[in-house]
Amino acid sequence: MKDDTREKSRPRNYFRYALLTFTAFLVLSLGFALIPREAPEPAVPPFSEHARASALAETMRLRTASRELAEGASGAQRQLFSRTVTLLTTQARALVLPADDGPGGASDPSSPGAATGTAAATGTAAATAAPATVPALVAGLSASGKQRLVHAETADGGMARLLAAVGSAQLLQARALAQASGTPVPALPAAPAPQRTAADSCPVPVSPSASAPVPAPASPSAPGDAGAAPAEPGPASQTDALNRVVRTEVETVYGYQVALTRLEGPAAEQASSLLAVHEALVDEAEGYSRVHCAPIPPRDPGYTLGTSFLKKPAAGLASLEAGTLPVYGDLVALSDGATRRWAIASLLTAAQRSIRWGSDPGPVPGIVLDTTLLPALPEG
Repeated sequence: MKDDTREKSRPRNYFRYALLTFTAFLVLSLGFALIPREAPEPAVPPFSEHARASALAETMRLRTASRELAEGASGAQRQLFSRTVTLLTTQARALVLPADDGPGGASDPSSPGAATGTAAATGTAAATAAPATVPALVAGLSASGKQRLVHAETADGGMARLLAAVGSAQLLQARALAQASGTPVPALPAAPAPQRTAADSCPVPVSPSASAPVPAPASPSAPGDAGAAPAEPGPASQTDALNRVVRTEVETVYGYQVALTRLEGPAAEQASSLLAVHEALVDEAEGYSRVHCAPIPPRDPGYTLGTSFLKKPAAGLASLEAGTLPVYGDLVALSDGATRRWAIASLLTAAQRSIRWGSDPGPVPGIVLDTTLLPALPEG
């Protein structure tokens, strides 16, 4: 006789096994869902962002030290320290990102700039802990300036120009403070050796007759371009920047030649030595143009100089030197390698020459800056 009870219990067993399996699966799924995932490692910031954050933190630290010295000084010393504070404040505002300045001056911890704000706060705290002295400030400005120039060699274009400008101004301010206080004057970084190129380095010989000149902004010294239709602006390139450097330096050489006929005494001696410097800069700029197979613009026989230049040639030379700063700043942003290193060194020496003629290169030489558009610094 067949056992029907056994046959009837099999479906119930299958249902029970299925239910147990589903329950186990559900428990395991909930368990895995409740286990928190490991937080992903924060992405490594690009080098340019690291360089910016480092520059901002060091500038804030030096700013705090300068404020302490200004508060404890009087007269000309106080004015000198206050100028340093103003310079470093403008530089910090240029280095800070809008995200770094949250409501009420505090950084939003969820913003990309929160890490930078923390770095700046750390730098400020470090400056508060260490006593501020003139030699320490001079050494700090010099070291920071040199580091900014080193970072500018490999940073992205726009950030490289900003770092080169900040570094140049800090180095020159360190020298000004040292000279005014009797502290040993820190040396400037050594200029790189000019790069030379063989005549056959370019596949096609470059000459003004074989190559159309690169479009350049119209200037009062080129009256022939006054009636020409403006060319469509294209993306700037290293070739364009080198072209402007050559043109600007050739015009500056002409200005020095004219000024020498109207200067006397120490001013004439200074102009004579700087004329030789600019003649060398023309040769170097043309050399770098050949390295990159860039067309070398033809030299004009003369340039139009205003009556104010002829009446006050020293002030005119100061204006010419100041006009070279944004040209070298553009070359820093648009070049790389040896050409950028030369542009950085040339920007620094151009700012130094501007000071020798009584011109102020500003807190960021080589950048035309509208301070009203800069973000405010956090209070504290």
